Amino acid sequence: MSGRLKLRRGIVVGEDPLAVEVDGERRPAWADEALLGEMREGDEVIVNVTALDLGLGSGGFDIVHVNLTRGLGADPAGDAHVMKLNYTSLQHPVEPVELPMRLSNRGGAKGALEQRDGGMAVLVLPLHGHLAPAAWAVDRAAPGLRVGYVQTAGGALSGSLSRDVTALRERDLLCGHVTVAPAYGGEHEALSVAGALDAAVSGLDWDVALVGPGPGIIGSDTRLGHGGMAALDSAHAALALGLPTLLSPRLSESDPRDRHRGLSHHTATVLEMLLGAVAVPVPEGFPEVAAQLGEAVGDRHRLHTASPDLAGYAASGLPACTMGRGLEDDKLFFAAPLAAGGALRREE
Repeated sequence: MSGRLKLRRGIVVGEDPLAVEVDGERRPAWADEALLGEMREGDEVIVNVTALDLGLGSGGFDIVHVNLTRGLGADPAGDAHVMKLNYTSLQHPVEPVELPMRLSNRGGAKGALEQRDGGMAVLVLPLHGHLAPAAWAVDRAAPGLRVGYVQTAGGALSGSLSRDVTALRERDLLCGHVTVAPAYGGEHEALSVAGALDAAVSGLDWDVALVGPGPGIIGSDTRLGHGGMAALDSAHAALALGLPTLLSPRLSESDPRDRHRGLSHHTATVLEMLLGAVAVPVPEGFPEVAAQLGEAVGDRHRLHTASPDLAGYAASGLPACTMGRGLEDDKLFFAAPLAAGGALRREE
């Protein structure tokens, strides 16, 4: 049974970074201003205090639910009527990026998907920390490709939360950002991963789609109950559309949890459950994990060995920290998406 929302009244006491005072305590906060409007010092707000009260490492701040001072008079523009976060208090209309139905050449009422040999490549990411190194590596391996990001479920749902996306867009390492329901707030909105990929290749003219969850992967310390399972759905959608599909493996040499050290159980489970074959990039220089991946892949998937440019990425100025561990603390974690991005040269 779901727990009730833990909502409290607060006052905005800092704007950058956002802070609210709740019951006399100054607390870090975050507000999705695309939905709620701007926050100014002195505004009365309602905040969800659950994450901070639970001491979560990811999402450890209060979330503004509504601004009572200036957030009740919004009048959304446009005539969009498809809802995201539907049947919640945060439901709002969007204009889907999905393309109109294309009828089969044989006629009839059923829409037919076009099978594509080659074309846009899809790199499925296990978590948000792979996005920046993968995008950087694609640019180094094949400059000039149009690389976009499809944000799925599995992590943070708000498209405006990611600092990585902002940095990559500012440096032209991403050409676009599509959020797939229940994620929202990207430059384009999609209702399904398949719809987002179809629009990316046929409408947005992307060469590469990086597909994965937003910041803060969901976890429950179970085999199947975690945000990493979004990779299974994403890979299946890409394969069903006939797109070259790679899976960036979640690897680590210093994660304190045994289940994520070496080859994470998140990736091992997805590889086991996939109904079709994908390419799995293997970073050079890590023979033990290469053996793990070889065992997990078996004869069902394809391994691609690629050399990760760890020094180049360290000097890039892009995000190089995962759960408090820097690149020097966990080279293997960053080697995986760097190898995956570099391997896309082979999938053009």
